[in-house]
Amino acid sequence: MVETAFYSRARIEGNDLGYDTIAAAGAHACILHWIVNDGPIRGDELLLLDAGVEVESLYTADVTRTLPVNGKFSPAQRKVYDAVLEAADAVFAIAKPGVKFRELHATAMKVIAAKAADWGLMELTAEDSLKPENQHHRRWMVHGTSHHLGLDVHDCAQARRELYLEQELKPGMIFTIEPGLYFQPDDLLVPEELRGIGVRIEDDVLVTETGVENLSAALPRKPDDVEAWMARFA
Repeated sequence: MVETAFYSRARIEGNDLGYDTIAAAGAHACILHWIVNDGPIRGDELLLLDAGVEVESLYTADVTRTLPVNGKFSPAQRKVYDAVLEAADAVFAIAKPGVKFRELHATAMKVIAAKAADWGLMELTAEDSLKPENQHHRRWMVHGTSHHLGLDVHDCAQARRELYLEQELKPGMIFTIEPGLYFQPDDLLVPEELRGIGVRIEDDVLVTETGVENLSAALPRKPDDVEAWMARFA
């Protein structure tokens, strides 16, 4: 139903979907590209909705919001959500012309590694986990933080480094900022209350002369704002 509702809006107000909608409730949110979209939605769960409209010019959006189904985050859900939001905000804070694209991911990973260490999920310190030979925190953040956006939404990480990961941001570029945390329901390394929680927050940003403009800012990001937004439709 969620997938179909979004598809209807995409066809009525745009040209089509930009990509297969991810509508993942509960533990399905821990599966990176859950596009089966056939599971039940329970009141105490989160719904991760990753969806984008392709407009008439054939350019597409790519946005994710994670919503508490009953309208209120549980303490455990909010804990994870706040960590992901902190990682995203850290990337927003450094993104500007002259910054290399790879620095966006590195900045988010510093936050994710710190959270994993603070919560006792790893035996390593955050600094040790961030070393290339370790990367233990990546168990719970399994994708890149950003990819470019335009006529398509593919990550170009296999492109020549000087054209992608090592390229400096320039005004006019559009890309995503989308850190996440995903705790599988059977992951015994995490506390039971966190298992089955998956959170991603994804915004589309335009590089300006001095920083970035959040093109998806109309959708609430802070947990209190998400709850207030959902209360309007309850």
